[in-house]
Amino acid sequence: MGFRVIKTAVATLMAIFIADFAGVAGANSAGLLAILGVDVTRKRSLASISARFFASILGLLLAFGVFYFLGFHIWVLAFYILIAFPLIARAGFKEGIVTSSVVVFRVFGGAEISWHVLLTQVELLIIGLGSAMVVNFLYMPKTEDKLLDTRRDVDALFSRIFQEIAASLRDPYRLWDGKELTDVARMIDEGYVLAKRAAENQMISPNEAWTAYFIMRKEQLSRIEGMLELISQVYQRIPQGEFVAVLFDRLSVDVNQEEYTGITEQMLAELEEEFKKMEMPSTREEFEMRSAILQLCRELSLYLAVSKKNKAPIPRMAANRVRKRNQAPIK
Repeated sequence: MGFRVIKTAVATLMAIFIADFAGVAGANSAGLLAILGVDVTRKRSLASISARFFASILGLLLAFGVFYFLGFHIWVLAFYILIAFPLIARAGFKEGIVTSSVVVFRVFGGAEISWHVLLTQVELLIIGLGSAMVVNFLYMPKTEDKLLDTRRDVDALFSRIFQEIAASLRDPYRLWDGKELTDVARMIDEGYVLAKRAAENQMISPNEAWTAYFIMRKEQLSRIEGMLELISQVYQRIPQGEFVAVLFDRLSVDVNQEEYTGITEQMLAELEEEFKKMEMPSTREEFEMRSAILQLCRELSLYLAVSKKNKAPIPRMAANRVRKRNQAPIK
């Protein structure tokens, strides 16, 4: 049983009891309106209930005019739908068309037009939709723990992917099924949906950090896919591949950090300087593979730029790493 079902049951009972206690005719209709008003987030609930309420008021006014001049005939309902639905949609209350139809059909079933009927329908709207809003605002399930778990899983999969990339650079003949890529893509999408829902439940100063994180990972996953295409062009063991593999070893550790360490970025900068000092390729095959390695470094640099933009840096840690790397440069 989903949590939304429980909320719907509570809102329905609340609306019926309140309407019955207040002596409003058709208390069960308030329960039906409450069912239509329950939503998954607070912001969406507020927008949905507002649209349903104003759509119903507009529908009632149109229906009263149509029924007054044309009477209570079945064909009049079709005429009402042809007129009211486009007007309600144009007014920006498209989401409330179904709710307004429930109210209007109730008036049609009573075959009576009066101020008392209009007031009764408005009271039912306020009680039914109001009960749904109260239930929606009182409690929403906490998502922080689930978001943290999802982040850990995504980071762990990224780490595993980088380990596989490092292994492939050291041994181009190694086979990898790439299952982690599909798994992490699915988890990023799920995490993004959950993060958006969590933000919509925060009415004041919503925290968009989780949404930004999953957007960052999605962009970085696209970079990784580009890296893999380049790695496929390195079909023999070459020293440059071993050097770059060391970067991915380091990145497989850094990716699990909440902050941007800057270590891999500095190591990459040093490696690119070392590449410039190396002799030119002696064969076409070596040239092609080293070219792919160089492009891989460019893709890695873009990947790191995304992390640097979205993660908080740790300058001191990066600086310590720089000093150690200067003492033992890559050869």
